[in-house]
Amino acid sequence: MMLNILHLHSSFDLGGKEARAVRLMNAFGDRAKHVIVSGVEGAYGARDAIAKGIRYEIAQNPPPLTGKPSVARYEAIARFMARFDLVLTYNWGAIDGVMARRVFSKNMPPVIHHEDGFGADEAFRLNPVRNMYRRLALSAAHALVVPSHRLESIATHTWKQPRARVHRISNGIDVAAYGRKPDPRAIPGFKRLPGHVVVGTLAGLRTVKDLPMLVRAVGGTKTRTQLVIVGEGPEREAIADTVANMGMENQVLMPGFLPDPHKYIGLFDIFALSSKSEQQPIAVMEAMAAGLPIASTPVGDVAQMVDPENVPAITKDWNPVHLRDRIETLAAHPDARRIVGKANQARARALFDEKTMIAAYAALYSEAAGRPGALG
Repeated sequence: MMLNILHLHSSFDLGGKEARAVRLMNAFGDRAKHVIVSGVEGAYGARDAIAKGIRYEIAQNPPPLTGKPSVARYEAIARFMARFDLVLTYNWGAIDGVMARRVFSKNMPPVIHHEDGFGADEAFRLNPVRNMYRRLALSAAHALVVPSHRLESIATHTWKQPRARVHRISNGIDVAAYGRKPDPRAIPGFKRLPGHVVVGTLAGLRTVKDLPMLVRAVGGTKTRTQLVIVGEGPEREAIADTVANMGMENQVLMPGFLPDPHKYIGLFDIFALSSKSEQQPIAVMEAMAAGLPIASTPVGDVAQMVDPENVPAITKDWNPVHLRDRIETLAAHPDARRIVGKANQARARALFDEKTMIAAYAALYSEAAGRPGALG
């Protein structure tokens, strides 16, 4: 008998947490059926990555996941949740699903909450009101899942969650796929400029990713470089304005969102990350698995993820000049890029294989639903 799972997402447009959720859905196959709710109306772009044959539906007229605290709204959410075997909630935008479980606990299914990081408004300082709300709500969760060491520390120390309830499960990818030769046609409009080093990134075009800073950093290098930004989002115009102001129109390509990063990420020479907030970025894993060096701001677990050979390319602050210098060092030394890239690839294969991730989630979800082994 398959598990009936409800997914309450802050948004279901394709990003890191959504990609992981879909990968798990695909891996569970016919052992589960899924109903998906997005806290942002119409934000269901990740559904395109759900494999054929997976039983799922987009909820019709679900109760709102966000709004002023209200017993009536919590009751509506709880009634909606009650018909499922297991409820999975994701990030701050779905925390009211957990609060509904706390307020209306009788005959309710278990809830597992997932926290993958913070928006620009909490990039450098967590909101104390939200912290208190999380403490109250999460007391009703069967488990809290986080991908990074930093979030694990926040969960236990700031949100005061018992260690036994907090599960750190590393993200994972199909590492073998990233060792294959990339397809030079996989990025529309991409052409390697003669004598240029290709710096690339994969990111939602959002404020927290600070991609204008990455444009400025690449534009300041002495070595000839070009930049490819794969992704889509509301900050596209701000990024394009920075490109124009820097006179880099011929050096920067923004092809939009592209699926299947294993087909093209190996076309880059350097992977760069300019974010103000990350935890355990899947894109960094993908770049490592493809054998790339990483130049990054000091976010989340990035310095712990990369090989020690790569650590000097992680900045100690969010200064675009310092990020420029890390990119310049890698761009100017191709032998060092190859050495660091190979070390990263070996580390990714050892630490980030998705089989381990899938097994950990399957065990946790099955146990929470009271049906050990139900998901494999």
